[in-house]
Amino acid sequence: MKRTATDIRKAIETNWNEYLSKYGNLFSSDFISGSSPPSVFVGTYGYPKVSVGPMLPPVHGNTMILDSPEQWLGKSLEEIVNYRLSLVRGIQNIPVANPTGKYIENLQEVAMASRPIDSDIQFLKNTIPVTSIDGENPPFGPIGEIKTAKFSNSSSDKHIQKIYYDKDLLAQDSVLELYNKGIEISRIQKCFSIGMFGKNRKLVPTRWSITATDDIISKSLISEIMQFDIIDSCQVFFFNHIGNFFSVIIFPSRWMFEMQEAWYDQQGNIGFGSDFEDRRGLDHYPATAGAHFASRLGVAEYLFKNKVQAAALVLREIRPEYAVPVGVWQVREGVRMALKQKPILVSSFEEGLDLACKSLSIDKKEWLAKSNLQKARKQKSISDFF
Repeated sequence: MKRTATDIRKAIETNWNEYLSKYGNLFSSDFISGSSPPSVFVGTYGYPKVSVGPMLPPVHGNTMILDSPEQWLGKSLEEIVNYRLSLVRGIQNIPVANPTGKYIENLQEVAMASRPIDSDIQFLKNTIPVTSIDGENPPFGPIGEIKTAKFSNSSSDKHIQKIYYDKDLLAQDSVLELYNKGIEISRIQKCFSIGMFGKNRKLVPTRWSITATDDIISKSLISEIMQFDIIDSCQVFFFNHIGNFFSVIIFPSRWMFEMQEAWYDQQGNIGFGSDFEDRRGLDHYPATAGAHFASRLGVAEYLFKNKVQAAALVLREIRPEYAVPVGVWQVREGVRMALKQKPILVSSFEEGLDLACKSLSIDKKEWLAKSNLQKARKQKSISDFF
């Protein structure tokens, strides 16, 4: 019998509550001692004065996987939710502009750390473990206002440290330099968020820094891609994980990109989000929010690696088994992984679309009805007349 989204959420809650029945005292205290993965978080509520602090589990040791999305492919939804719930978040309210002081400096050192960093946090009152999970918001562990915080000495990543001390480097150039040095996207995002980049430094809510990092990197790659020769084949790729099914079509054209996502609501109706851009870029905030930039980055990396220009259509179908949203990272990593598979070569975009939709439960006509890329394909460009 196929499980519904509600069944899956209840199973995750049950397993988590069984864990809490054994170890709940670790999450219900005014004190926590553990190894931060390393991890820092900047909230949005109250902007321009926001809650800022470290995240750590009540255990010591190698905890890096708890906040390293690049390592989560192949993990079950339950495992990923448990990673998130097991991180206790300490907070202090800090103005976003010109972040200074010992507390912020400590958090910046945490973000720079090359391995988990032992930490002791005293809260103003007991934290309360999370016991219920909904299907609308990413799960988070307990939150507590910090009274005092102590962090052990740690070794810093030399590339991040160099950027941190370069106060003349623009924020976007800092992001690109670290990316080109091979630093993981999730680490760059944390450093961006905690105010470590740019000439006029400020805190950036974590949600915003994730989107900004994907946007900055993919734009830079696209500017290079538009100088390459156009690809000479039409390719289709597939990948699915934790209830997200991706079909990606790469086809001969000047740069165009469209990301569509579709899902079933509780009444069985289909919801859609769709965004299109061409060489002029995106002229609005996307309906698919951070998923657009995350998927665009995966596609841009593939084209840049292969030194070709092309157009791309990404279809993301969200099945009911994706019962708990766990963050836009899974779109980025899902598209990246799709494009690491062996492509299926087809003779035309139309054939590619037929093939792409065969792996999805939503009909091709539904996808086409929302597509601006399909309309753009049929329009002749000025170059067609020369």
